Amino acid sequence: MDYQPLIDAAYEQAMKGLSEGGLPIGSVLADEEGRIVARGHNLRVQTGDPTAHAEVACIRNAGRRRDWPRLTLVSTLSPCIMCTGTSLLYRIPRVVIGENRNFMGAEDLFRQRGVELVLLNDPRCIDMMQQFVAEHPDLWNEDIGV
Repeated sequence: MDYQPLIDAAYEQAMKGLSEGGLPIGSVLADEEGRIVARGHNLRVQTGDPTAHAEVACIRNAGRRRDWPRLTLVSTLSPCIMCTGTSLLYRIPRVVIGENRNFMGAEDLFRQRGVELVLLNDPRCIDMMQQFVAEHPDLWNEDIGV
């Protein structure tokens, strides 16, 4: 599977979140052919919902499905434990991570459950989060529960 178009789409979602005054984290779900079946971005600030992280929003946007074990979740940032738990609940077998330098999520939990992790170290994702965390530390800390 070619991950570049998928991380590009997730990055677009992150930029959408940033343009709305929220956090720049985006996610997409793709089927076995690499076709995007759902998109989402962090909506926590915009909606006041502390659970509206990008991956959860993306999974919500996917609606009711029976093909979860054949999908790939792509996120610009390493998923937190809540987002990890949501994807584990639906048995999503592969997670593609744009970057984990600015935040290391629950990657160990994914590995323990046999989920394939693909770390891209995408420079755009790294730079975007680094800049956001530097410019908005209070908002960032609120998002990760600090």
